[in-house]
Amino acid sequence: MKNIAIGIDIGGTLTKVGLVDKEGELYGHLDFPTTGHTDFDAYLDALRNHAEKLKKDLHIPYQIVGVGIGAPNANYYRGTIEYAANLEWKGIVPILEKMKLRYDLPTYITNDANAAAIGEMIYGNASDMKDFMVITLGTGLGSGIVTNGQLIYGYDAQAGELGHLMIAEGGRMCGTGRRGCLEAYVSSTGLKRTVFYLLCDSMEDSVLRDYAFNDLHGEIITKAAEDGDPIALEAYRMTGEILGKQLANFVAYSHPQAIFLLGGLAKAGKWIFEPTERYLKDSLLPFYEGKVQLQPSGMMEKNAAILGAAALVWDHQ
Repeated sequence: MKNIAIGIDIGGTLTKVGLVDKEGELYGHLDFPTTGHTDFDAYLDALRNHAEKLKKDLHIPYQIVGVGIGAPNANYYRGTIEYAANLEWKGIVPILEKMKLRYDLPTYITNDANAAAIGEMIYGNASDMKDFMVITLGTGLGSGIVTNGQLIYGYDAQAGELGHLMIAEGGRMCGTGRRGCLEAYVSSTGLKRTVFYLLCDSMEDSVLRDYAFNDLHGEIITKAAEDGDPIALEAYRMTGEILGKQLANFVAYSHPQAIFLLGGLAKAGKWIFEPTERYLKDSLLPFYEGKVQLQPSGMMEKNAAILGAAALVWDHQ
């Protein structure tokens, strides 16, 4: 009998659902739109139906032992999603309370970056570490911080919002309505904004001039960098400079053994890692030199969102 956890990642656009064992093997997964479900109960009914479909397609003896959920602005202590800017349900949403009406199983929730950090401990490259940090670089910038083997939740489960550190007073608008947040510069969206800033501020030829903002995505920018495009190269350098300098500040908070980068922007490989590592090393205080690793996540080629959510279940076994 195989013990299986249901992993659920609630994103602003898509919800991802999968069945995962303790070793990190994914036995089935699917995506469905998060958007379009203005009624939260109707959304949870759809979520349950999709999970049941995956269970019916599983042709091995199994037992579902729990449900793990990663979601933006999730409160681990209260089992709620609170004031998530990129979800249709506003205010405080009592998701675990409502999930218990649909599943008589242990159910846990945390934000997506915290889930990624737990996943890194269980399935990734931090299995032998007690102090590390995971930085998720997607539409925004998330962070999960582990110290002495424990995820840092803080007083009200909202610790570790490093993407919302203000790095430029009066700077770029962030999704929270504040200006100058780190994620407005360092994220997939932030990279695009840097590209368009450079296009406006430069007369250099660039293939990126042929794209409208909504048509430009990270793979195009990375391909342009590989082809030596000056705007793409400078956009990655600027992004890496900002990230590297801020990571040096993060090190002073908790001195992690390693910092793992995960997400769409991290998949750019050397174009983001090389400048980030260079500026990180240049900005570290002398007594941290040689004591902090910058690595890609061990879940980079896996379905990290689902595995990270499922890892919440195994973390409580």
